[in-house]
Amino acid sequence: MSEPQLSSLISVIMPCYNAAEHLSKSVGSVLSQTLPNWELIVVDDGSSDDTLAWLQAHAEPRLRIHSQTNQGVSAARNTGLKFARGAYIAFLDSDDTWEPDFLEKMLPALQSNPRAALAYCGWKNIGLSGARGEPFIPPDYESPEKISDLIKGCRWPIHATLTRSQYVRAAGGFNESFAIGEDFLLWMEIGCFHPIVRVPEVLAYYHHHGGVQATKNKILAARETWKAQNFFVRNHPEMVAQHGEEQIQKLIHGSLLTKGYEYYWQRDLEIAREIFKIVMRSGYGTVGDWAYMLPSLLPLSVHGRLLKFFSKNASSSDMAGS
Repeated sequence: MSEPQLSSLISVIMPCYNAAEHLSKSVGSVLSQTLPNWELIVVDDGSSDDTLAWLQAHAEPRLRIHSQTNQGVSAARNTGLKFARGAYIAFLDSDDTWEPDFLEKMLPALQSNPRAALAYCGWKNIGLSGARGEPFIPPDYESPEKISDLIKGCRWPIHATLTRSQYVRAAGGFNESFAIGEDFLLWMEIGCFHPIVRVPEVLAYYHHHGGVQATKNKILAARETWKAQNFFVRNHPEMVAQHGEEQIQKLIHGSLLTKGYEYYWQRDLEIAREIFKIVMRSGYGTVGDWAYMLPSLLPLSVHGRLLKFFSKNASSSDMAGS
């Protein structure tokens, strides 16, 4: 195989930790790309299974392997960035996959706007039922509301993007102090200051399985997202100057409060209580909000009995009035 053209080379970075059972699909989806000008940098982050052996057994000139002691997914991705030679960067976790034409469609979309820093596409959750398992194509965020949209929440999974290398590096890569939300922080650092491009097709797949996936810890996910938002705004005070303190507080604390209410009305009380406690520590919310949140300071069993009591009385009042 001839030497890749570095001006259009895409460096695909894949962190791995005990991922041997998934590599045939994830690595296979890179090997199947119809666009050939890529390199796959796999960082084995101290796996104790057959991950490294599997990788070493699959010789491919474009596959580059680095092994390190376990340092976490952000550190593994940052290691991959150190070795990446491409003008473009794509991230694919070791248990996720792409359509064969992912790179072929993402690259020209990004190149169509020389000022654009990032292209994003639609995705589908594999292994989830109901609406969460339906294909999703995100809206065009390059709008007057872009900054608000991007701060309010993470708008795409990490493997549904293609980014110009210079912008990933200028943003400092991934903040290794975050357990979750490190990609969200990176997208805010890039997307809020540079044009982004939408590819309105489902080209990426997020696979839900029985292994350890950080997003399954809903409390941690909510807290780390909130921390990433606060970190970003602290480091960019111009955001408050441009949008106003009230709007920024609504985007950060208000979004978290909304998430807390979602779990509350689903009666997933344990998660709702932890989210409400975070919101209360920030001092955010109306008097009505605090009436819902304050019982979270009571023991869980007491809080549960209060809800049953009020629900019963509300039902009795409804029957009496009918």
